[in-house]
Amino acid sequence: MTDLLAARLQMAMSLMFHILFAVAGIAMPLLMVLAEARWLKTRDEIYRTLAKRWCRGTAILFAVGAVTGTVLSFELGLLWPGFMEFAGPVIGLPFAMEGFAFFLEAIFLGIYLYGWDGKVPERVHFVAGILVCICGTLSGIFVVTANAWMNTPAGFDIEQGMAVNIDPWAAMWNPASLAQTSHMTIAAFQSVAFAVAAIHAAVLLRNPGATAHRKALAIALPVAVVTALIQPLSGDFSAKVVAESQPIKLAALEGQWETERGAPLRIGGWPDEEAEETRYAIEIPYLLSILAFNDPQAEVAGLKTVPPEDRPPVAITHFSFQIMVGCGMVMMLTALITLFLWWRGAKGPPQEWMTRHPWFLKLLIANGPLGLIAVEAGWIATEVGRQPWVIQGVMRTKDAVTQVPNIWMSLVSFTLLYLFLGIIVTILLKRQVFASLPGDGPNTDPEVD
Repeated sequence: MTDLLAARLQMAMSLMFHILFAVAGIAMPLLMVLAEARWLKTRDEIYRTLAKRWCRGTAILFAVGAVTGTVLSFELGLLWPGFMEFAGPVIGLPFAMEGFAFFLEAIFLGIYLYGWDGKVPERVHFVAGILVCICGTLSGIFVVTANAWMNTPAGFDIEQGMAVNIDPWAAMWNPASLAQTSHMTIAAFQSVAFAVAAIHAAVLLRNPGATAHRKALAIALPVAVVTALIQPLSGDFSAKVVAESQPIKLAALEGQWETERGAPLRIGGWPDEEAEETRYAIEIPYLLSILAFNDPQAEVAGLKTVPPEDRPPVAITHFSFQIMVGCGMVMMLTALITLFLWWRGAKGPPQEWMTRHPWFLKLLIANGPLGLIAVEAGWIATEVGRQPWVIQGVMRTKDAVTQVPNIWMSLVSFTLLYLFLGIIVTILLKRQVFASLPGDGPNTDPEVD
């Protein structure tokens, strides 16, 4: 294993592990605030318990996210010194603002976590929860702007191999910032809402009378439905930005080898990088040109327009993109089914019609992991699709990696660390979050058969 491959694998593993906690840090505060809002309005103690339970889960995930995020910041400097030397002065602003938002989130989360039972006034406590949600969302947005800059670098000139005439605001709000931040933020709320809904649906499938879980599902499911329906619009916007700014990435995502007008959209398929063709795909004529440029006769660049050394790994990019889109389509279909059931059962409250159909609860359970899978697959498509560039058109990944040998030892060490953290988080969440809730009645604890 080369040091470059080991460094890339370690960074990929760290990002894929951390992103699970990052999306939870963005989305879980919204659910706990919605639960507390219901408690303030109805004084139903079940909502208060839900808010406290979800807050505990948020705190656990936040703590592990802080650890993995710190590891990532060190890895940027240790594994990619060439990148940090060049990019540090340009994208230092969003990282600084992310750190500020992160610290504010930690402060308000502490107030929210320990401010129950009259320790702080109810309104202050509720506002603290809202600020946790806002700061967590902003923290994610600032980090994603830095990644967007790597895809569409802006806000600097190059002289003698170094960045000069730096405009940090132009760098942060580069051409891909709005598309990537909106797509990722919606994905965070969508993935976590579906995961939470699946957990409570699993309990309800075994015990439809579990009142607390019915009310929890009634909070999480609307968030899942709304985000699943608007995410395709965000995805379309992101695809158009990629088509304009990274045509070779778009070609890899779609397995498009030839430059052609009226390019088809491919569903599935197997990209053969040696034969330079994509086999077994279902092709919909003209649709890629329409989606990318709003013109059925628009020209779409193919992978063959650049030499092989300038192309990303096509198979990984294509498959991960297909997985992301497929998961998104299933969640969107589930959202439409939910709206239909809501319309049919509109005479009753949501917590009644949702448990009327066991098959619907099973559908929600099946959707549980799809959002998180889509998030992981989307990041693989984004990062691998930019290769061989760490900064698109400016710096190649091989020129950014450290010269320190034996990176594989670091890869093994951090793999074991993340495995340990994953086990600890699973145990803590099972004990602190998935215990029985008041009003569940007998045999409603997820741990009880």
